Amino acid sequence: MGRILIGVSSWAEPGLQKSGFYPPDIKTPATRLRYYSSQFPVAELDSSFRFFPTRRSLALWLDTTPGGFVFDMKAFSLFTLHPTPLNAVPRSIRERYAGALPPSPMLYLHHFPKEAVDELWAVFCRIVNQLADKLGCVLFQFPPYFHPTPENYDHIADCRKRLAKHPVAVEFRTPSWLNEANRARTLDFLRGLKATLVCVDEPQGLKTSMPALAEVTAPLAIVRFHGRNRANWERPGVSPQARHEYEYTEAELKECLPKLRAMADLSDDMHIIFMNKQADAPVRNARMLKQMLAIPDN
Repeated sequence: MGRILIGVSSWAEPGLQKSGFYPPDIKTPATRLRYYSSQFPVAELDSSFRFFPTRRSLALWLDTTPGGFVFDMKAFSLFTLHPTPLNAVPRSIRERYAGALPPSPMLYLHHFPKEAVDELWAVFCRIVNQLADKLGCVLFQFPPYFHPTPENYDHIADCRKRLAKHPVAVEFRTPSWLNEANRARTLDFLRGLKATLVCVDEPQGLKTSMPALAEVTAPLAIVRFHGRNRANWERPGVSPQARHEYEYTEAELKECLPKLRAMADLSDDMHIIFMNKQADAPVRNARMLKQMLAIPDN
């Protein structure tokens, strides 16, 4: 069985901060991360989806976590084909190419000249390199309108090529990638790239439900527990917080154990991330699952 690391998606989640998980004297980003990393061995870096991390942020992440701790770093929003505010792009690049960009506050990757795209990737790769042995993977979370077209297969391959030296994980948000018609092709494609398919636990039987797979396509396996809030999952206008409000029961986690153990048997490392949002429910669920899997303390 490969090494299993269990953590939560955000150590700075407001609900978690108010829940009592952190001791009363812990009030700063550095002390929160230091405490969190004393309890769990892995976390996700969500801020890198919204903007390129600063040197100060990198120093905080590296200097306040112990050896052996790892971050799964989310890819910048442009690279996952999400709309991105112009001011999220590094100033030097947006100023250099200002004349070539449309007059819009929100831009997509295709709005940028090829030279600008290459520069954006060069900056991002330098940041990834600085995480060194504390990088778990670069996580690409593609949007619901990212369908299995030839252009999108090519885009994933390009992302993998640009990060050839690092583990890459892919999370799909539309079930067409993994339905009966496309599943085998998608899995073979990711295995050929040595890219991780992010398996998810979420409400099933809905139009947008991703299949509850337990597939390993690379040395690193990843499972993200989104919660099973069926009532809010597809409700129009619901916030991400409300969509993921959920606490797993002991019985629900126990039913996941066979799949998790099977994935661990086929992987070198496995990251299990709880991203349900309900006070300290994610950390309690993470600890519950850790006990069920008989994982020793850090």
